[in-house]
Amino acid sequence: MTTVYSHGTLATLMAGNLGGTISLGELLQHGSMGLGTFDGFDGEVVVLDGEVYQADRTGTVHHVTDPTVTLPFATVHFPGLHQQPVQLLATSKEFVEDKLTETFNLTNVFAAVRLAGNFDQVKVRVAPKQQRPYPTLLEATKHQPVFEQTHVSGTLLGYYAPDIFGTVTAAGWHLHFISYDRQFAGHVLAFTGGELTGELEVFDSLEQHFPITDQEFRQGRVDLANVKAGIHAAEG
Repeated sequence: MTTVYSHGTLATLMAGNLGGTISLGELLQHGSMGLGTFDGFDGEVVVLDGEVYQADRTGTVHHVTDPTVTLPFATVHFPGLHQQPVQLLATSKEFVEDKLTETFNLTNVFAAVRLAGNFDQVKVRVAPKQQRPYPTLLEATKHQPVFEQTHVSGTLLGYYAPDIFGTVTAAGWHLHFISYDRQFAGHVLAFTGGELTGELEVFDSLEQHFPITDQEFRQGRVDLANVKAGIHAAEG
């Protein structure tokens, strides 16, 4: 069995439940690779080989080692034995996403990808930390800072989710980037590059974890009629 572990949901973030509901220490028991955001929608989190990095609203990247910090939303997994090699030319973010989805027949499954190489250009955004009372996710992302680097080497990682699960996590591809020197990271908006190599893994199991002891989560109300459009706008 290959399992991807998801804590929290994008739908509850849309409702403004941005407070942390799982500790980093607990999260890392379920995966050594992944992505997420910290308490208060504070930055973009990259988990790579068990090490945790956070890009904050200034673009600064921090190596996070405190296991007590919390996250409202995260997706992680332990890379398994069924990874498939990937090698392609990154002409654009859209090309890479479409190529991976088509080549590996991902439409109805969850998958993870990790690609490394030299990029001509990478554009990312970073979630700005919010204060209580929290706004909705859509409001929080309206003023997100955007950063861009050219001729940068690094790692692209993220997850693919079927459209039917689009309120649990981001439908389609949700990708983060971190440079080899750990000085540049964020939620990927666009990229172009040269030859990328890495691995893709398809999961046969989704473990969805809910913060049932958190009263804000339990009492939150989601506008399902508008949630998909809102998630699409917020994820960029």
